[in-house]
Amino acid sequence: MMKTTIFGLFLLIISAPLSYGQERGLNPSGRTFTADEQEIINLSKDKWQWMADKNADKLAGLFLEQAMFVHMGGSWGKEQEVNIIRSGGIWYKKADIHDVTVNIIDNTAILLNRITLLAVVGGNEVTNPFEVTEVYVKENGTWKLGSLSFTRLMTPGPGE
Repeated sequence: MMKTTIFGLFLLIISAPLSYGQERGLNPSGRTFTADEQEIINLSKDKWQWMADKNADKLAGLFLEQAMFVHMGGSWGKEQEVNIIRSGGIWYKKADIHDVTVNIIDNTAILLNRITLLAVVGGNEVTNPFEVTEVYVKENGTWKLGSLSFTRLMTPGPGE
């Protein structure tokens, strides 16, 4: 009985720092993000909200001038993406984010989101599962979006 109690206390003491470290934010796989990674994740979440709100001005400030956007229907630059959002040609109504990974390499951050996107395209409401690749570049201390690419998934992932 004494060995079991000591072993239980040992496990409790060992696991306490692990639970404390999780407060910074976890993805569904349980990975803890660094402060820099969490900053990128938060910026990406803000971007999805600005897209849902059709806030083209905020998005224009986030996108690099040389940014590239890849969609199911084609690829284009910043000006066309901002104009499409402003006009409602594509309305990103809601992005349900299921999983996030982010890697930072020097002044570049690569973020992957597995999402279910509810959008209005050409007046038709559609829902698609995507793996979205976002590339951010840090310029003068500020992260800017350099690329946004949508890859349609053939089947929804777990929890969708």
